[in-house]
Amino acid sequence: MSMIDVAREMAPVFSARAADGEAERTMPADLVALARAAGLFGIAVPRSLGGLELDPRTVLGVVEEISRADGSAGWTVLIGNATAFFAWLDPAATKEMLGDEPGAVSTGVFAPSGRAVPAGDGHLMLDGRWSFNSGCVHADWFQTGFMVMDGDEPARRPDGRPDWRFAYYRREQAEVIDTWRSTGLRGTGSHDVAVRGLRIPEAHTAMPFHDPPRHQSDLLELGFSAFTAVLLAGFPLGVARRALDEIVALAPTKRRPHLDGTVADDRQAQLAIGRAEARLQSARAFVHDAFGRAWCTIGAGSPATPRERGTILLATQHAMEAAVHAVDAAHLLAGSTAVADDHPLARCHRDILTARQHVVFSGERFAEYARERLGLAA
Repeated sequence: MSMIDVAREMAPVFSARAADGEAERTMPADLVALARAAGLFGIAVPRSLGGLELDPRTVLGVVEEISRADGSAGWTVLIGNATAFFAWLDPAATKEMLGDEPGAVSTGVFAPSGRAVPAGDGHLMLDGRWSFNSGCVHADWFQTGFMVMDGDEPARRPDGRPDWRFAYYRREQAEVIDTWRSTGLRGTGSHDVAVRGLRIPEAHTAMPFHDPPRHQSDLLELGFSAFTAVLLAGFPLGVARRALDEIVALAPTKRRPHLDGTVADDRQAQLAIGRAEARLQSARAFVHDAFGRAWCTIGAGSPATPRERGTILLATQHAMEAAVHAVDAAHLLAGSTAVADDHPLARCHRDILTARQHVVFSGERFAEYARERLGLAA
């Protein structure tokens, strides 16, 4: 059985428990155990780190299925695969940190909201507070961005860039601050975390944005940004698919005051649903094509090209825009039905608008791609 089939079989459980996740503001502990046992937190993690290291389109399919069932569950699963970023550490360090136990779950925040100064003997002293640590309630490891400081200014790497790194440390070394009361993705436990005066070995820090991974992994040959897009792309596609399925099921019986018949009978509703389907299915095909082309290049023994990596980011951004359009259309057609807080369409609407704020879904991806095509990229 493929992992997509596994996700599809588990989806009804996640869907049935969506309200529980929102009430607890995190994935319920028994569902975390279920996801761990099924390997969902390791679908994109390199085999050298105990993961399954599936191909990009399979990763996409798994996240899509879980996100269709429940957006918070899909988001929690994809973020839990941040253990993959341990591949930017020296293998000796990962062996020391992760040992031989597979299935570690991590959460990560890229923003450099921390500051560190040299502490002697190959260590740094780290302080900081980070928001949006999805899954931190059940994660084994945290990864948080920070700047190494030189006085009042960030230190510089040999290449001249600011010394912006990730720190990797155990959950018990940090404080989880209960802050997650959100519009959407309510069941992701995306609380703040903080450390104060944490002495951390420099070997437990890395810079995935600019440096290559230290572990062999075909999946990570995509590069940090495109790999992150692979993790995220299935989320909007899954949430939007759920929204369109919900309105199609509702429309034959839904009546609104301005209509003579049902929503299903209304030509404008038919046009809206058809257009949303066309956009969503086209966006999904674009994502699959972008992933497939880069994967073929890697399979042939070459790294993905800058154009292929940029197209992955472009397709992922386009998937989010098509998903927002689809969810908006379904939510509007449902009328007052979608106002109820516990209705799946209300949840889809909240979740997609919240997830759209993630930096990977920034509209800047369109401009980045255009700059490369115009020969203006650095």
